[in-house]
Formats: sequence, C-alpha cells, structure tokens
Amino acid sequence: MAFCLFVVLLVLDQVVKSYVSTAMLLGETIPVVPGIFHITYILNPGAAFGMLAHQRWFFILAGIIIVAAFLYYYPRLRRQCGWFHYGCVALLSGAVGNLIDRIRNGLVIDFIDFRVWPVFNIADIAIVLGVASMIYAILYKMKDTED
Repeated sequence: MAFCLFVVLLVLDQVVKSYVSTAMLLGETIPVVPGIFHITYILNPGAAFGMLAHQRWFFILAGIIIVAAFLYYYPRLRRQCGWFHYGCVALLSGAVGNLIDRIRNGLVIDFIDFRVWPVFNIADIAIVLGVASMIYAILYKMKDTED
C-alpha cells in the first residue's frame, strides 16, 4: 500500500508538471476562480518561498540524502503507526518529485497559485501533508515506550 501511495503521488506530480510545462508559456496564468485560484506556470530556483534560490546542488544532495535515509530506515518505519509510516512515504514522494525537476531542469515547476501564497506544486503538497501526518503521529498516536 505504501508503494502505491508513493507511485500515485509521484506520477500525478510529474504528469501534471509535464502538462503545465508543455501546454503553457512560462509566466502564463489561467484563472480558475479569478483573483482567488489560478494555474500559473513558474520555475522555482529555490525551496519554499524561493528560499536558498539557485542552490541546485544543495537541493539535489539533500534530496539524495532523504532518499538514502528513507531506504535505510524503512524496515523500522514500516513498524511505526500508519500516520507516521505513510507520512514518511508522502514526504519521500514529494522530495523525489522535486528532485526529478532539479536534476532535469535545475529548477522546480510550480503551478498552483492561490494569489495570497507563493506558487507551489503537488510534490509540495505531499511534503507538507507528510510532515503534518508525522507530527500528528508523534504528538497523538505513537506510544511512549520509555516506561
């Protein structure tokens, strides 16, 4: 099931990014709900909010480290509660989706534009929901084994 989640999120991210990058011009915006939600094609040279712009090799290295750490710890992760396990899988899927962009283009394709927030993509959603799921698991679902 975890593998299916990983694949679905990664394929959805890459297919939509491919469509946006071929069907739209860079900087083009399509209002879905005018003034509230647009599809806007941009290339992001940094992380969230454009932080650490143009640090391509840093982000590629960080992505590779995340993948390696996930693979190393996965046997232990599988034994954790579902919220933590699947949160890690979602985070990995998002990290790999953006890593593919950085390796291919040096930049990440972003397109979801709510006008009051920086433009983002499906991989970013997977990362945020994965981390939120992990935090939820740590705070409310994981048993304290130190007793």
